[in-house]
Amino acid sequence: MDIPLIAGTVATVVFAVSNLPMVRKALRTRDVSSYSLSSIGMINGANAVYSLYVFSLPVGPIWALHTFYLVSCAIMLVLCVSQRRSAARRSRLGDQPDREEPGTGSPRPRVAASPSAN
Repeated sequence: MDIPLIAGTVATVVFAVSNLPMVRKALRTRDVSSYSLSSIGMINGANAVYSLYVFSLPVGPIWALHTFYLVSCAIMLVLCVSQRRSAARRSRLGDQPDREEPGTGSPRPRVAASPSAN
């Protein structure tokens, strides 16, 4: 029984399972506005450099853990960039996103401006 291998495997599974809800919610809602684009960018850069070290090690749990981390952080980066681009596009076009009706979670319907009576 190889204790370090078992510990690495258990830690990999726990880490991946604990991060799945965050990634699942980000993919489902496409809302990553609370995440810092510069932070996610730096994390992805660090992951790329750290990959040089991790993938020089023998195949093991660290490969699975790092691969999961690479993929989940890359997904978050793609979602962050695409959300920022669409927000910039909307602001250029003067289009405002629907605001939620307070307390309902439903978008507030847009109301056409009524002609003023003179």
